[in-house]
Amino acid sequence: MSETNTRVPLTERQLTQNPEDCPVREVLDRVGDKWSVLIIVMLGQRTHRYSELDRAIDGISQRMLTLTLRALVRDGLVERTVHASVPPRVDYTLTELGHTLLEPLTALDRWANEHRDDIRAARERHDRQEQG
Repeated sequence: MSETNTRVPLTERQLTQNPEDCPVREVLDRVGDKWSVLIIVMLGQRTHRYSELDRAIDGISQRMLTLTLRALVRDGLVERTVHASVPPRVDYTLTELGHTLLEPLTALDRWANEHRDDIRAARERHDRQEQG
C-alpha cells in the first residue's frame, strides 16, 4: 500500500463481526433495506407528509413506516417537522446528509433497471439446471 493510500481493505472478519465495529455494515443496515431506500428516493423529490408516504409506498405497514422514519431521523438522514395545527401535520424532508445518498441510490436504481432482464434470465437458467 502506498503512503498516500490510507484506506485499508475490509477483511472477512471485519465484515462479519459486530455491526457497530464495521462502519460499512452499520450504514448498509440502515440504507440497504427496501423501505429506507424507497423513503429516501421519495423524499429526494420533495418534502412529504406521513400520510403521503403511507399511501405512496405499496406494502408498507404504518408500524414499519413509523419505525423506518424514526431510524432515518435518528441517523440524521431525514428531518421531521411537526406543525402546530389541527389535526397535527408532520412533514419529512431529506437533510443535507440524506441528499448525499441520492446519487448512489440513483446509480443503483439505474443499474437495476438496466440489468433486470439479465438477472431474471440468469435465475431461470440456474433454476433449470437445478431441476434437471
